[in-house]
Amino acid sequence: MKQYASSIKKGKEIIEYYLKELENDGITHVLRWAPPATPTVPIQIPVSSNRNVHSRKGGSNLSTSLPGSPDDKLDADWIRRYLGELTPMQESCLIRLRKLLQETHKGKIPKDQHVLRFLRSRDFNLEKAREALCHTLTWRKQHQMDHLLDTWQCPQLLCDYNTGGWHHHDKDGRPLYILRLGQMDTKGLVRALGEESLLRHVLFINEDGLRRCEENTVVFGRPISCWTCLVDLEGLNMRHLWRPGVKALLRIIEVVEANYPETLGRLLIIRAPRVFPVLWTLVSPFINENTRKKFLIYAGNDYNGPGGLLEYISADIIPDFLGGGCMCGIPEGGVVPKSLYRATEGLENEEVQLWTETIYKIASVSKGSPHEILIENTEASSVITWDFDVCKGDIMFSIYHSKLTPHPPKKDPLGSHGIMGIGVNNVQLIDKSWILGKDYSLVETSLTCREGESIQGSHVTRWPGFYILQWHYYSTPACTASSMPRMDDMLASLQVSSHKCKILYYTEVLGSQDFRGSMTSLASSHSGFSQLSNVTTFSSQSHSSSTISR
Repeated sequence: MKQYASSIKKGKEIIEYYLKELENDGITHVLRWAPPATPTVPIQIPVSSNRNVHSRKGGSNLSTSLPGSPDDKLDADWIRRYLGELTPMQESCLIRLRKLLQETHKGKIPKDQHVLRFLRSRDFNLEKAREALCHTLTWRKQHQMDHLLDTWQCPQLLCDYNTGGWHHHDKDGRPLYILRLGQMDTKGLVRALGEESLLRHVLFINEDGLRRCEENTVVFGRPISCWTCLVDLEGLNMRHLWRPGVKALLRIIEVVEANYPETLGRLLIIRAPRVFPVLWTLVSPFINENTRKKFLIYAGNDYNGPGGLLEYISADIIPDFLGGGCMCGIPEGGVVPKSLYRATEGLENEEVQLWTETIYKIASVSKGSPHEILIENTEASSVITWDFDVCKGDIMFSIYHSKLTPHPPKKDPLGSHGIMGIGVNNVQLIDKSWILGKDYSLVETSLTCREGESIQGSHVTRWPGFYILQWHYYSTPACTASSMPRMDDMLASLQVSSHKCKILYYTEVLGSQDFRGSMTSLASSHSGFSQLSNVTTFSSQSHSSSTISR
């Protein structure tokens, strides 16, 4: 009865909030709802599909429950325990954003904590948060960020000269990361390791921080979604203002701000020297205003005074090098020997070398200019597999078998790709003079793919020869104006497509002798996308598709 009364009260608050919104907009009358002319099948939206009974009891691993089960509810007790206090409007935005993601990402929704971070970073602007989160999910898949904690091996040189590490927690239970930036040879690390290795290490720290926040949420029994960073600037000098080093710092800030919003709870900068205002002038314009508000800067030894470290960190864990009694294992760093510096040419090519290690490619698809890739098959019963994401716009995906030999461009049609600044490609192989049914044939029914969807499937070849995988622009039919727009149409209107689309794709051919698993087709379309929730949900169809992937 207590839970029932709480639900009724919460529902009343939400209704009253939106009634007031209507009054503020000058709307005093709303037409009575009438059922649509054509019956539709109701859609069950699992607004909290990544929680189960164990997670309600405080477990850190959140798994997926079946749609329509009791665990599909965002109840008040769970919100207070794992998300904190939310207003009715904020809860409504969270549910609506999850609904939008469910419609496009098909069971690959991050945890509510991650969705809420993006909403908070955009002041609960639904469309801005959706766009930013979708970009991050694509970025995570392209660069395999979900596996970073398991795959990243910190270079020994960085282990020897790095001056940062985790150190207990602050008074709010947030994980505490200490960086002795003034003791770090930033120029030497950039010259010896390259910008990309440092970026990877910072991303690893952010992934590790998210994991530690989840653990502390369980330990302290309250939602902990961010961490505290303590930066000691003793020793900072003009060497730290070396231009390539500042450039590397700005890029790291840009990537972290875009993909890890609202993960920094507080930044304590202590022992700031006279040269600090110069550094601050260079980097502060690239830091989000909401993030800058979390900065607390102490010059000299003022950090020991009123409002200093003791207000945020317990005295028994103040590091020994700051006058506390807690032994801190964070190294002091040192100057990187110049004999370990890399050649300038290697540093210039570092971005391409690192970010092209991903198996995914990027291609553009515009109206009248489809993107096609050629697969030469030497035997029947081999399996062509694909995995692609529609990053922008709507496209049609088709597979053709050619009786003629296509002539791909002399330049590598797949090209190169990277985290940013690398151009996308568009290649056309089917000659305009070819006749469908004579020169080439359609071997799989064309599939319509919407923006944000992740598609995975396979095709078992029947004949040797040339197979062409094609993505071409899809124009959404105009809606009729005979009736008022449905809510689904209004939500779809938020995703206005242009005449240029972008895809992120990977293909592979498995020989018949090496094939193991169930044969599937385009019908097994939607598959796992992001593993932010630590558990990727597969339907029975997409699971069959996943068994044939590399």
